[in-house]
Amino acid sequence: MPTINGQVSNWYDELPAYRPSLPGDRDADVCIVGAGYTGLWTAYYLKRADPSLRIAVAEARFAGFGASGRNGGWLSGLVPGDRNRMALQHGRDGVVAWQRALNDSVDEVIDVAAREGIDAGIVKGGTLQIARNAAQAARLSAEAEDELSWKVDGIAVLTKAEAAERIRFANVVAAYHNPHCARIQPAQLARGLADTVEALGVDIYEQSPVTAIDAGRVTTPHGTVTAPMVLRATEGFTARLPGLRRRWLPMNSSMIATEPISDDLWDSIGWRGRETVGDAAHGFFYAQRTVDNRIAIGGRSVPYRYASRTDVDGRVPDATITYLTEVLHGALPQVRDVPIAHGWCGVLAVPRDWSAGVALDKATGLGWAGGYVGHGVTATNLAGRTLADLVLDQKSPLTELPWVGHQSPNWEPEPLRWLGVRSMYLAYKVADWHEARGRSSTSPVAVVADKIAGRP
Repeated sequence: MPTINGQVSNWYDELPAYRPSLPGDRDADVCIVGAGYTGLWTAYYLKRADPSLRIAVAEARFAGFGASGRNGGWLSGLVPGDRNRMALQHGRDGVVAWQRALNDSVDEVIDVAAREGIDAGIVKGGTLQIARNAAQAARLSAEAEDELSWKVDGIAVLTKAEAAERIRFANVVAAYHNPHCARIQPAQLARGLADTVEALGVDIYEQSPVTAIDAGRVTTPHGTVTAPMVLRATEGFTARLPGLRRRWLPMNSSMIATEPISDDLWDSIGWRGRETVGDAAHGFFYAQRTVDNRIAIGGRSVPYRYASRTDVDGRVPDATITYLTEVLHGALPQVRDVPIAHGWCGVLAVPRDWSAGVALDKATGLGWAGGYVGHGVTATNLAGRTLADLVLDQKSPLTELPWVGHQSPNWEPEPLRWLGVRSMYLAYKVADWHEARGRSSTSPVAVVADKIAGRP
């Protein structure tokens, strides 16, 4: 069978039938733009808190079409931002509270899925972070110490033998395990959540692309929704909206999935705990063992398209599939004879300071959440609960977290934006090349690239 390219993602065995579009002008109490995780979680918690609210969700394609239906399936406690930078602005205790809230949100999503009967293939096996050369090992050691300094409990530094007992990756020299992560099937979570909020009485209008967001009004080609509260949850597609081209950069991330792997081959690999896996390379990969026993692995290939353009239904260059296949075979040579079934991509939103935010302007009724820098599967749940508290004017521990009200500067205009991002990732490739050839510490090329990009 030839490799499928695009068609949104491998997480969809078949694309869902569209819900009806907006049937003309209507009024609501809250209008949410975007039916991904952020919008759906916000609708869920608002409707649970106040069933009388009239909530409308406007979605350009279908619920879960964006990053929510294409991501790597890490329900993790990873912070969508720079903890040290946020601590300088808001205090260390606030950032520790943010980290703990994200860790708790992993279990919150698991609990909601169980309560609402959403089968999203959830297994809480934690994350295995691996290093495959000396420079990566040095970064991994510092990373583990950093996690402990932010009060992330349960971090376990592993020997090479202990790492191999979990998964037999090639050439692993160091590893640690973080328990605050669960493997999920992303599209099943998005679709189940959409069905759940619809059953609660939320109106989801698909095939209704929003062309303008104004105070009290959302405009689509099919009509206008008038509402005192308008919440933007558009993540990587934000740049399409008027006046927001430079607000967040739509960073491209790509994935491949193998055909299902035989039990005998799994015995040679391990991976019985269904851990998610990442490595410490600059051009890092992220992976999971899927519900149907494939390996899904992702990374960067074409990180950014000029003028903040996005993909066409997840289609990727053939060279990207080849590149990710090489990454997979380098890490797990056992699967060299397993065909690649699917390749796809999607965009994630990156603020200029690499830190997400949640906000609501009470004067205008305009709110938003996002900029998750690729760590959004869990953060969207926390953002949704936080937005719900803000809309309902309820002061809570969530509304005191440091990302509430956080504003990031805009990105540079083109062509500086394109040149900067492309140069940054070229530098990371060069740095990984140097380190793979025996360098014992982080390549200075990567250090310079981090400083130019403003990355944590």
